[in-house]
Amino acid sequence: MSPVLNQIGTIFIPVSDIKKARDWYCDLLGLSTDGEIAFGHLFVLPMQGTGIVLDSKIFSEETRFKKPLFHFNTTNIQEAYDYMKAKQVEITTDIENNHWFNCKDPDGNHLMICQC
Repeated sequence: MSPVLNQIGTIFIPVSDIKKARDWYCDLLGLSTDGEIAFGHLFVLPMQGTGIVLDSKIFSEETRFKKPLFHFNTTNIQEAYDYMKAKQVEITTDIENNHWFNCKDPDGNHLMICQC
């Protein structure tokens, strides 16, 4: 039996400015920006399920997500697409197969939104 669990604890997203990234992700996800920026470079987003930590210490051109490493869920892909467009988020694909689309955060990390 493996001592490594088949669970994802958290995903680290490299960001250039921790305060701006915190505000952008919290606004996007409808979360409060209350919460501590730890050690001057970490912000833990209060997620349901797998966690997300924004980390400005690990940010560089090489660590930026060039392809989505995970997706955010939605129950309505068209509504999510329209929401992102209204927020002027850079969208990099159309809605594909009536199921998903990709976009970028302000640091150029590629993200996916997928209907569950």
